[in-house]
Amino acid sequence: MLLRKWKDIPEFMKNEEVRKYYDILNKKRFSLILKRFFDIVMSMILLLILSPIFLVLAIWIKIDSQGPVFYRQERVTQYGKIFRIFKFRTMISNADQIGALVTTQNDTRITKVGEKIRKCRLDEIPQLINILIGDMSFVGTRPEVRKYVDAYTDEMKATLLLPAGVTSSASISYRDEDEVISKYVDNKHSIDDVYIEKILPEKMKYNLNYFYKYTLAKDLILCVKLWSCHQHNLSCNC
Repeated sequence: MLLRKWKDIPEFMKNEEVRKYYDILNKKRFSLILKRFFDIVMSMILLLILSPIFLVLAIWIKIDSQGPVFYRQERVTQYGKIFRIFKFRTMISNADQIGALVTTQNDTRITKVGEKIRKCRLDEIPQLINILIGDMSFVGTRPEVRKYVDAYTDEMKATLLLPAGVTSSASISYRDEDEVISKYVDNKHSIDDVYIEKILPEKMKYNLNYFYKYTLAKDLILCVKLWSCHQHNLSCNC
């Protein structure tokens, strides 16, 4: 979580656009320390509270389809570090090898149990493990796969100054991302093309604006919004 000195930033991130956002964060170093402290404490508490749900979902997933309980795809976090994200598996095994890296509405790779878990956002719960070990934070830019990070503009690379997050204004605004992508996919535009050209730039506007407005209090508000969205999904979809 700690912000490195500029000279220690990876070379691929050293440009004028990133420096602008770095200078903003550099004035908020103490707040970033508190952010990491909050992540550690809350992730430990929630892991203990939600452990019965972990067990139930793990059994449900194993009964429903063949494959591991967790989906461990490689993603990119702070300073371009590669890590393996924890998610409950909601698709058939090796789904990312037989289709796009993002899902669309009515994706046939999603399992029956996976569809229910995704609607309730319960597949994201295991990311508490990633938060605890420091690969992620409760609030921050959603971690992307390397293919999408390679498409970042110089300005977008600034989001890698902080750990990836479970939620953000962008992820809340695009919580129905698969439906949005489905509207643009056609014979000339693949799912990945649509995501890189249309979805990613719009999400990044929210993510970059976060640097200007960041405070721990606003992070807490975003977490409450995420909880509200989950409660709505639970009542309407589960």
